[in-house]
Amino acid sequence: MDVSVILVNYNTPDLTADAIAAARGAARQTACEFIVVDNSSDGSLRYRGEGRVFVTENKGFGNACNIGAREAVGRYLLFLNSDTALSEGALDRCLGYLAGEECVGVLGIRTLLPDGTLDKGCKRGFPTPAAAFYYFAGFEKRHPGSPKYGRYHMAHLSEAETNDVDCVSGAFMLMPRDVFFSAGGFDEAFFMYGEDIDLCYRVKQAGLRVVYFAGAAMTHYKGGSVTESNSPAAIRYFYDSMRLFYNKHYRARYGAVTNGAVSLGISLLSLLQTGRARGKRGRA
Repeated sequence: MDVSVILVNYNTPDLTADAIAAARGAARQTACEFIVVDNSSDGSLRYRGEGRVFVTENKGFGNACNIGAREAVGRYLLFLNSDTALSEGALDRCLGYLAGEECVGVLGIRTLLPDGTLDKGCKRGFPTPAAAFYYFAGFEKRHPGSPKYGRYHMAHLSEAETNDVDCVSGAFMLMPRDVFFSAGGFDEAFFMYGEDIDLCYRVKQAGLRVVYFAGAAMTHYKGGSVTESNSPAAIRYFYDSMRLFYNKHYRARYGAVTNGAVSLGISLLSLLQTGRARGKRGRA
């Protein structure tokens, strides 16, 4: 078996079925199996289609992916969001690229939003204090071609070119099975968001490459699950994961002033974005 495609279904049975159908077309020359880990909150919304299905309690995205990985038999594991549509032959091209490369621990692909623009999370830098400050302060938008100011999303790297990056999106993460388990899999302390960045960080710490591959593409519809991306709950998960990642990988490197500033900044951004989201819902 070449690739085990692992999807998490959370109240999105139709989207999950569509994602698998698109993945079939993306793998005309690649032997695949499909594993769906279903942690839906409503039994009527469980997935009952193609592939091996494992029903589990919802303990987060990383936990579900780890369950699927333990059941997988493929040489490569592909963690694929249910709200995606791979382009024709995309997975075949990924395997072809990997056959000619060395030391690739994680591969991501060009990921587009429904309007055709780039989903910036598909190639990005690690959220160091400096990178995060430049992004949230608007420097990246004002200086998109700057390696210094655009580091958060690696905006200085063309989306049309394949490059080594810090991390790619968990919406599509292709990696050798042995690399995944050597790295320890997803850290289940991250309930939602951030687990992909954390895994890429550990893979790079092990001396392997994380690559953004521009030769294959998919569409990411986003917000397909019940937990909408702009809901207060999703915003809380995002900033909780940001704090967790910082404390895990950066806190010991910096002094009290920087650590305090980062903690305060995360709290303020979370409050601000939550307030905006509630305001929009109130006007709806």
